[in-house]
Amino acid sequence: MAWMCSGGTNSELVDNLHDAGIITSERVISAMHKVDRAHFSRHNPYEDSPQSIGFGATISAPHMHGYALEHLQEYLQPGMSALDVGSGSGYLVACMAAMVGKNGHVVGIDHIPELVQGSQAALEKHYKEWVESGRVKVVTGDGRKGYVDGGPYDCIHVGAASPETPIDLLAQLKSPGRLFVPVGRMSQQVIVYDKDDKGDVTEKKVMGVIYVPLTDPEKQLD
Repeated sequence: MAWMCSGGTNSELVDNLHDAGIITSERVISAMHKVDRAHFSRHNPYEDSPQSIGFGATISAPHMHGYALEHLQEYLQPGMSALDVGSGSGYLVACMAAMVGKNGHVVGIDHIPELVQGSQAALEKHYKEWVESGRVKVVTGDGRKGYVDGGPYDCIHVGAASPETPIDLLAQLKSPGRLFVPVGRMSQQVIVYDKDDKGDVTEKKVMGVIYVPLTDPEKQLD
């Protein structure tokens, strides 16, 4: 079970996620081995539960990152582009960057400047070549509106719950493209939105979740 996937090291954690059937793609497994969660989470990085990163934010549980990467891996092929909304610690941005390779491009966006500064520092320290080459970058902004300057994207991940279908993000998807996002207020579901090559969008409910809401910085910091 997901909550039993904690490990003593990053490798143990990833192996446990694999053994539990949460991650099965070799590319996802490789990326999660390559990116050490301890570079982005000071507290209990290998515990399979959300951990506080300050400023009213958390780094999601490893099994949720695993599920996200598995659902998006078709759109995280070498050379593709991705956006992580509510990028927080920067961990998932790094995992995505590992998957899209040297010719790919990943943007993380968060509305808390201190979190952006922290994730930038971690990326520069541990994955300096990716930052210098432009493979990965993090910016401060309202992720609910996406990040037009870096788009369109093959895939978009959202790390907080949108109250309704995020139209602005769907508009920044390529055709084809995929959006992975928790949706709802009291009752939340992760929904995968697929845009086909004609621009038509379909949706699939994946699982029930409990996420913090996409909100204004002032409300998050209350």
